[in-house]
Amino acid sequence: MKKIILATIFAGVLAGPALAETVRMGTEGAYPPYNFINDKNEVDGFERELGDELCRRANLDCVWVVNDWDSIIPNLVSGNYDTIIAGMSITAERDEVIDFTHEYYPPSPSMYVALSGNNVDVNTAVVAAQTGTIQAGHVASSGATLVEFASPDETIAAVRNGEADAVFADGDYLMPIVEESGNELAVIGEIGIGGGVGMGLRESDGALKAKMNTAIDSMKADGSLNTLIKKWFGDGAQTF
Repeated sequence: MKKIILATIFAGVLAGPALAETVRMGTEGAYPPYNFINDKNEVDGFERELGDELCRRANLDCVWVVNDWDSIIPNLVSGNYDTIIAGMSITAERDEVIDFTHEYYPPSPSMYVALSGNNVDVNTAVVAAQTGTIQAGHVASSGATLVEFASPDETIAAVRNGEADAVFADGDYLMPIVEESGNELAVIGEIGIGGGVGMGLRESDGALKAKMNTAIDSMKADGSLNTLIKKWFGDGAQTF
């Protein structure tokens, strides 16, 4: 009788749902509304909500890891986490080092922002940009003088304290800052560079990429991704 009971329990365990695989989600935590650290010292923002939903749909258990932007790709490659979900535009150069999922945010313009009233020629000015971004690469090739900073808030500070004539960054990051500046800052130009935003993964993690792509595609298909984009970026945001 005992053997029968044990066999029944064992069969039930085998038939039960598989335990979710743990996936470490690497983000910067300093680029609102994509990602930021809230008052509870937790990762928050569009990508936190998106990442948790993608993991739920893919039957994965998300663990969030915060990493500085300038080492975010090397630390993915070295195995400190399993994904990058940090407002990272898909580019050919990055794709040579890591792999990407499908886009979860469509291409959007980058903007130049300066102090209101300043007459700035962005082609010859001193322009601040975050290190390792597509914006920094664009400024470096434009004829302007590039000054790079490790974090995005430092680029804004550089304009305010006179270290730079303008900052060049994602418009989705800059616009809320401009709107909240009380006319201190103004948009002086915008340009479309780079592709959409995707999740970065190691080249060897094809199975994880497939799971995340399926989850992203399902959110596009049922409209929930567009709803999430509008929640965090406003009704005028680019959608799929």
